[in-house]
Amino acid sequence: MSFKSLGLSEPLLKAIAKKGYETPSPIQTKAIPPILEGKDVLASAQTGTGKTAGFTLPLLYLLSEHPKEKYRPIRALILTPTRELAAQVYANVKEYGEFLNLRSAVIFGGVNQNPQVAAIRQGIDILVATPGRLLDLENQGALSLKRVEIFVLDEADRMLDMGFLRDIERVMNLMPSKRQNLMFSATFSKDIKKLAYSILKNPVQVDATPENTAVEIIEQRVYRVAKNKKTELIIKLISEGNWKQVLVFTRTKHGANKLCKKMVNAGITASAIHGNKSQGARTKALADFKRGTTRVLVATDIAARGLDIPLLPHVINFELPNISEDYVHRIGRTGRAGASGEAISLVSADETTYLQSIEKLTGLQIPVEIVEGFEPDPNASTEPIKQGQNRSKRQPRNSNSSSRKSNSGSHRNDNRNRNRRRNTNRR
Repeated sequence: MSFKSLGLSEPLLKAIAKKGYETPSPIQTKAIPPILEGKDVLASAQTGTGKTAGFTLPLLYLLSEHPKEKYRPIRALILTPTRELAAQVYANVKEYGEFLNLRSAVIFGGVNQNPQVAAIRQGIDILVATPGRLLDLENQGALSLKRVEIFVLDEADRMLDMGFLRDIERVMNLMPSKRQNLMFSATFSKDIKKLAYSILKNPVQVDATPENTAVEIIEQRVYRVAKNKKTELIIKLISEGNWKQVLVFTRTKHGANKLCKKMVNAGITASAIHGNKSQGARTKALADFKRGTTRVLVATDIAARGLDIPLLPHVINFELPNISEDYVHRIGRTGRAGASGEAISLVSADETTYLQSIEKLTGLQIPVEIVEGFEPDPNASTEPIKQGQNRSKRQPRNSNSSSRKSNSGSHRNDNRNRNRRRNTNRR
């Protein structure tokens, strides 16, 4: 199978060849044909398997084949949960569409909206956006979605995790009912499938890989360690291994800052990236990391879906995620596009339950090692981390007291949505 045999146009084939790709990945082989036929598609694929190109290439083909008006209305909308993912998708759109007469733009919060509005007013065919900034600019009258022909919901499971259901519903109501819908994600829970079938019409379901499995080429390993020795161990592994590019995940923003500071004190160049950082700081940290100026990037799960770092060799879970599916996305930052990668998890006694959940989800028994001098505490409790659990369920600090006391799941979602709209710069 070749890209040409999929029915893509010469300008697209030229752009693909320029990037050095020769053979389509399984998700691209399965998803591109039905999209080109104009069908709705529900696609599940592991992160790092070419999912973005799986919808970007056929989308560009369809738009380039149809006549364009002198004034370019937004004809395709790609909705993503995070700024980093929006920027990554936009970069792919630009690269693959290099030899096509199509215009595109990306919008997200945390930065000045004026350049984004100016780009839209010049007329664009494709808009990549996060929900908050999209709804904000639409409410200001800066953009219209009334001419959208193709709608892509990327990383839909993450959308729900972040409480964007209401925003998605609002966006749906702003577009014409007659359109092509595509939903791509690495995982699909029952809630996601329920959402999918409320959006998609007679969809073709594409499963390139089993749900919630990790890329096979990634070498996974667990180090059992005492909780208070984690920082020393991770510094030892990075220093003695002479690792030059390491992505480290923590559970909290405070934890990311604290670990980053300790690494710098140990002589390891490091930066932190999380929701409390400005977009400028996040962009600079990621750029320095890709360039090799910074050896270690310490991140929270906000970065798990949106970071595209070619040939990233090492991912370390300094703390295991509360949500098992997030483990798949974290380690999926390595082993991308067929490259090898290593994923290491530092697991203390109180994370035992999280590890068991991850192994059940992935169907794997991850090899365990113990480093001399960093042995786990045999007397430590294996009860799940209370602080992390409470944090994941805690209401936003500026929610009213009655909302915090409510046990209603939908009520909690409403509070999160109101809080996000007050703080759009965090998207």
